[in-house]
Amino acid sequence: MKNSTGCSANATVCDGASCVVPASNFNDILSVVLSTVLTILLAMVMFSMGCNVEIKKFLGHIKRPWGICIGFLCQFGIMPLVGYILSVAFDILPIQAVVVLIMGCCPGGTASNILAYWVDGDMDLSVSMTTCSTLLALGMMPLCLLIYTKAWVDSGTIIIPYDNIGTSLVALVVPVSLGMFVNHKWPQKAKIILKIGSITGAILIVLIAVVGGILYQSAWIITPKLWIVGTIFPVAGYSLGFFLARIAGQPWHRCRTVALETGMQNTQLCSTVVQLSFTHEQLTQVFTFPLIYSIFQLAFAAMFLGIYVVYKKCYGKNNEEYPEIKDNETVSESSHYKVNEGFQPQEK
Repeated sequence: MKNSTGCSANATVCDGASCVVPASNFNDILSVVLSTVLTILLAMVMFSMGCNVEIKKFLGHIKRPWGICIGFLCQFGIMPLVGYILSVAFDILPIQAVVVLIMGCCPGGTASNILAYWVDGDMDLSVSMTTCSTLLALGMMPLCLLIYTKAWVDSGTIIIPYDNIGTSLVALVVPVSLGMFVNHKWPQKAKIILKIGSITGAILIVLIAVVGGILYQSAWIITPKLWIVGTIFPVAGYSLGFFLARIAGQPWHRCRTVALETGMQNTQLCSTVVQLSFTHEQLTQVFTFPLIYSIFQLAFAAMFLGIYVVYKKCYGKNNEEYPEIKDNETVSESSHYKVNEGFQPQEK
């Protein structure tokens, strides 16, 4: 609707046919809504992840931490280093390199636990690694960013919003602790919450893709370099995690577990931290990378799962292939059945 001067009715300054219309705040409102919804949904996912942790078994792994130490080295040693090398090798923008590093420092999620179950991995170790890496990310993510982004920060190219990142991590670690408490007090209810959380995680990925596509349309104009980094990064994580665990003398089922925990990152956490930490202008350059990583980490995980299923059908089950698992039959039984009740259909 126009006034008598020909200007729009909501114009603030008019001079004849010339007028100034205030900028639409639709994107700002949508950004706030997205940040709020992402935080709530991710808190639910993290809460459900905590519901998969049995405190006694978690403390048992803490007392015998060799497997967790290998996972720690992979998660906060290999992944950030690989992210930094890829960022420098492909000469991506510094702000994009920061998000690649954030992705490298993110812990695994419920997806890695489910996949570890499907490949007959050590579920106790998988859940313990996910929990430890989630709690340790509170300190290790800022530390890794401080180490690897020093050159860019010192040159004044970028400013790392440590306060925003720290606040996001604190707010999202609390639900994990609450979930562990719920599983300790009400284990049957925790199984239901775990399944709901897995569904919520899938919804969260779709929501990020759809709303992010509307809010940051220019972010979908992606340079090939970022696609290449997003493709190589998860493969490097899976491969290096597997070989490091094998070099450390871990049995095959634990090697598969460490590989999945290393390469399978919590992309929902990365997206939320990025959304809460950077400005709208910066987000248009980086928002799509967690989605790229998510696509390829799932694609390669599905490929590895298919190869494993075919291999198992052709050559028999794990306990026939690898004698070392027979020697640890008690541990294997506990890992595959007791902890995994949350991933199995309830008996009628």
